[in-house]
Amino acid sequence: MVVKFEESFSFYNELWLFYTQNRGKIRSRYNDLTRKFLAYNDPSENPRAFLRLPQFEALEIYVFFKEFLDNRQVAQVFDEWRNREGVFSERSYYTRHKTQAMLMDDFTEKQTDALFKKMKKFQEDYPNYIYALTMGLGKTILMATCIFYEFLLANKYPKDKRFVHNALVFAPDKTVLESLREIVTFDKTKVVPPEYARVLDANIKFAFLDDPGVTLNVLDDSAFNIVISNTQKIVVKKKHTQDSAAAKLFNLSSNSLLSGLYGTDANDGEEDVVDDETLMENQRFQKLTRLRQLGVYVDEAHHLFGARLEKNLRSKTATKTSLRHTINLLASRTDVVACFNYTGTPYVNRQPLPEVVYGYGLAESIRNDFLKDAKPQGFENVKNEEFLRTAITQFWQKYQGQTFEDLNPKLAIFAATVEEATEEVRPVVENVLADLGVDSSKILVNVGDAKVTKDEDIRNFNNLDVPGSVGNEKQFIILVGKGREGWNCRSLFGVAMYRSPKSKIFVLQATMRCLRKITDEQQTALVFLSKENFDILDAELEKNFNMDLDGLTRKDPKPKRTYQVRVLPPERTITLKRIWREYQLIEKDYQKPLNFELTDDAALEEKYQALVYEKSRITSATKVKERNIDDLREMDTYSLYTLTAEVSRYLNRSPLLIHRILNESEDGAERIVEVVNRYNDVIHDKIIPTIFHAFYDLTSAVRSEDKELVLLRQPANAGYYEFRADENLVVEYNDDRLTDNQRAKSFHADTYCFDSNPEMEMFWQYVESEQVKEVYFTGMFTARQGDLGIQYYDPASKRIRLYYPDFVAQMEDDSWQLVEVKGDHQIDDELVLAKARAAEEMAVESGVEYVMYTGSRIMKANVLNKPSTEDCDDVLI
Repeated sequence: MVVKFEESFSFYNELWLFYTQNRGKIRSRYNDLTRKFLAYNDPSENPRAFLRLPQFEALEIYVFFKEFLDNRQVAQVFDEWRNREGVFSERSYYTRHKTQAMLMDDFTEKQTDALFKKMKKFQEDYPNYIYALTMGLGKTILMATCIFYEFLLANKYPKDKRFVHNALVFAPDKTVLESLREIVTFDKTKVVPPEYARVLDANIKFAFLDDPGVTLNVLDDSAFNIVISNTQKIVVKKKHTQDSAAAKLFNLSSNSLLSGLYGTDANDGEEDVVDDETLMENQRFQKLTRLRQLGVYVDEAHHLFGARLEKNLRSKTATKTSLRHTINLLASRTDVVACFNYTGTPYVNRQPLPEVVYGYGLAESIRNDFLKDAKPQGFENVKNEEFLRTAITQFWQKYQGQTFEDLNPKLAIFAATVEEATEEVRPVVENVLADLGVDSSKILVNVGDAKVTKDEDIRNFNNLDVPGSVGNEKQFIILVGKGREGWNCRSLFGVAMYRSPKSKIFVLQATMRCLRKITDEQQTALVFLSKENFDILDAELEKNFNMDLDGLTRKDPKPKRTYQVRVLPPERTITLKRIWREYQLIEKDYQKPLNFELTDDAALEEKYQALVYEKSRITSATKVKERNIDDLREMDTYSLYTLTAEVSRYLNRSPLLIHRILNESEDGAERIVEVVNRYNDVIHDKIIPTIFHAFYDLTSAVRSEDKELVLLRQPANAGYYEFRADENLVVEYNDDRLTDNQRAKSFHADTYCFDSNPEMEMFWQYVESEQVKEVYFTGMFTARQGDLGIQYYDPASKRIRLYYPDFVAQMEDDSWQLVEVKGDHQIDDELVLAKARAAEEMAVESGVEYVMYTGSRIMKANVLNKPSTEDCDDVLI
């Protein structure tokens, strides 16, 4: 009997652990353009980054598989991970929990094989990845960002087979298809640096196939096409009924027409698909097969596996859905780079889906404020009318007169049938609203029946989230059949469902419609269900999200509060040196033979050889062995003339001169060509830099000027800034713990919101000390609010960024300090050290002291007292 892995184990969690522990090393191997793209979207590096944290983490994993793992299959990556091979060979532990210090300590090799075989069973001929982000986190924007990244890299590296040149986006139905219009209308500069967004705008062509009669007009073998369609518009199907004699007669002419239009092999095995509508679908399919390096993106990807997913996971044979069949057929006729699937959950019946590479669940989304909180209630032994009266009354008592981002809160009331909606639900809703003194014009009915729901109702339904519209005035929405994927309404604050629908998953889908985030502060939605639906919701949450109803309500004992932070006059400033370097390139003549240092084979092998680390068995006590695999790498072959041309093109110098330099070199032209053909990287690591320095001298000079910096500016078009913080980490101007003298020496803003206890402890030590004349907490503000940003070079992204110190203090002797507080675990981080070097350089030039303290040092001693010998290590700079 095969023993199942414990439910807490998910390979995608282990991948994320590996990535975060090695993020710096991994990013250093990316293309320069990729590092810039990631830095632009990284919330920790770019204060204006648009992506939410889960979206950015998913993007990181997307790039990780693309450029670090070279588009390998998930099963192959898992096999390397469990066997400590390839990039995982140097890892010392393999799972998240201490109880699982090594995977094979707790699970036999046979059990590991069982998981591997499950992955292999679902493996296709092309890579297949699943990104599971719960509803409301922005899967559509993530999908668009991934496509834009692919196109940028494909434009720069057109011969690299890893990158997508054309994108096909599938939606499961028309509702989701409409939500994908955001890919077309989305402002690219939110996720793409503006200088690169212009490149995309000039090249991308969109085809939105929302009508069965629309043909796909793309040029054969063209690039940068984004085709958006639901599966029914592309999917290839065959007829299975026997044609009558008359039908066969008409089919003869149709086939002739098809052959004349597309050639004798137009259908290529689909000869029985000949009616007009299917012919149009085939035209689209044929066009897609003529696009190179196709990436397939599937929204709401659980449809890809079909309704019998759990059975397929357990069975020895897995049937293919029509969508999967279509993708496989595309892959057989053109080069599909990979299939990227986006879904709301990584689980089916508490088991992770195969090929999930990133997941961010419902419970953690609520816990981390990416969704609304929810208060579910189940009613038993009450009548429908009593249920509706209670739901509407509670909703109105909680939200009456409130708006959120200029939107009125709304309650969705679900009915099972059109008759129930019109004959039972609406009369009750009207009566309850009348008792509450609410006009019945706030009711909107959308049941999918043109006799009941008019065009104006549809227009108002589509405008529920449009401030100032008639749709926004509708607050009680009676629905039949709505509420599945694709309906997005941020102002939905409640759901009421009494009768059980035919589909149990509909209870979950409808409930989740009210969880979309609105406002920076987390709001709470009300969920009213019959006891039967309440139990269904609990079961569906367990099956699809591996959680129960308790997970819908966040457990933070002390949730963060929103604070309105106002600037206090007078305007505080500090004068610092702005430092920059001026570089000058001085041209010189080539004078003597160059030494490229290519004679030492041992040194070259140590730097450039490709290795594989092997172990006979994962349970073996033998040491890991390494083996050279240079012969497996694909290298371009150069002659002396083609190498000359390559260097000449790069340096824009005469080929005759380059040819002469290579011939006259101390290494000799023959040796250079031999080494280059063995290790292509030598061209850019050795040859080009050495010749460049033979042509030019590079000099630099440091320049500086005094610059007065405003610590905090008045907010534009508002009277205050908004921050969310733990109330135990907040100090306000009118805090009773402060004396008048202490208030006078601080507070350029009326509220300081600290991130940690060490930061707040640092403030109290400085504000209470007689050694300090003034102290201001600046770590909570960024470039949009103040000028105190120190430029530093980010070694990971290779870009210039801004860093904001935590405190600015003027001491009693009129000297100034810039103070930074860091957790002990961050002290050796490459990024932290880069910031510290830049801050110290500017501080020295400005006559200012820069000091960084560890959190443990602050919490165990007063940092303004002379440190003891044992504490010196905690004062870093």
